[in-house]
Amino acid sequence: MTKGVAVVTGGTRGIGLSISRALLADGYKVAAIYFGNNEAAINYEKEANGNGKAFKFDVANYEACERGCAEIEQELGEIGVLVNNAGITRDGLLHKMPPENWHSVIETNLTSCYNMCRSIVPKMRERNFGRVVNISSINGQKGQFGQANYAAAKAGMIGFTKALALESAAKGITVNVICPGYIETDMTGAMKQEVLDSIVKQIPVARMGKPEEIADIVSFLASDKAGFVTGSTIAANGGQYMA
Repeated sequence: MTKGVAVVTGGTRGIGLSISRALLADGYKVAAIYFGNNEAAINYEKEANGNGKAFKFDVANYEACERGCAEIEQELGEIGVLVNNAGITRDGLLHKMPPENWHSVIETNLTSCYNMCRSIVPKMRERNFGRVVNISSINGQKGQFGQANYAAAKAGMIGFTKALALESAAKGITVNVICPGYIETDMTGAMKQEVLDSIVKQIPVARMGKPEEIADIVSFLASDKAGFVTGSTIAANGGQYMA
């Protein structure tokens, strides 16, 4: 028996894949949204074994999100959980940053939250139930050298979460945001070892996080146990930054 449908943007790789796996294990049908890596999408569908499907569209495009979410509901059923996880980086110092690197990060990381929520939340309101979880970043809380675009987008997600939580609470919809620190993914795995070592030295628990640890928080926030938790910013960074 399924709990309904969960949507995870950027859900076929990295943290997103771990979130998709956790929600599958919780009994959801999971629509994993992707845009670039077809092989990862194929692998996800094989792993989901009929309980999940990958949908390809650009979450930075409003019309694509409307069409994609309608397709998901038509194929899988009513969406009860939305996890906004999709994100990109285009790092560089502000005085050297081309406008396209600013806009692409803002649109993919922040505007996508509007696009997806605008496509899904109205029906959640009609049903008087929903769970929205936004995946921000430690760098949205403390800033980061060379990431004015990324830090702005991720900080914006925190404010977006609080406003939407206030608007949605009376309709049985919770909205929360998770701010992961440095997590073991393909992205961090491609970094030089000396850089990784310097990062770990800044983390009180003396290690990077695992994608499954972020997924476990999502699993809780999507559950009935978290019905009284909304508008919350949950830091999962090993103590590296304590707001």
